[in-house]
Amino acid sequence: MPRNRPRRAAAGASHHRASSAQPVIDGLSSRALSEVHRLERTRNYLSPGDVAMALRQWKDYVRRPERELWQDFEADGGLYWDCCGDPLEARALLDTVTQALSPRTARELRRLIARSDALWNRPSPSYLADD
Repeated sequence: MPRNRPRRAAAGASHHRASSAQPVIDGLSSRALSEVHRLERTRNYLSPGDVAMALRQWKDYVRRPERELWQDFEADGGLYWDCCGDPLEARALLDTVTQALSPRTARELRRLIARSDALWNRPSPSYLADD
């Protein structure tokens, strides 16, 4: 009577399930990252990678020199926003996403957002010349 042997994989075949490349968000645990990816797949207002893109866009925007931020408000339509998306909409999306996540994952994501918010909310330097 022949034994049931495990089937061998074909040459070159991987034993791991193939997965599409999903962006990694530095500072999120693997559990939180998994929840974010699940949310992006199940909500009609999100696409895969939207949360990472919004976080990166907000982070990049608040790190721009103050003179460039001022020009965005002076220009008609905001030149930065035309090519790279609206960073204020990206920030609003991050708020929406944190409300849809579990409390634990939302805390992790809010901690990352807070780093950029701190730069955005810091007081401007005084323009008065010191004697």
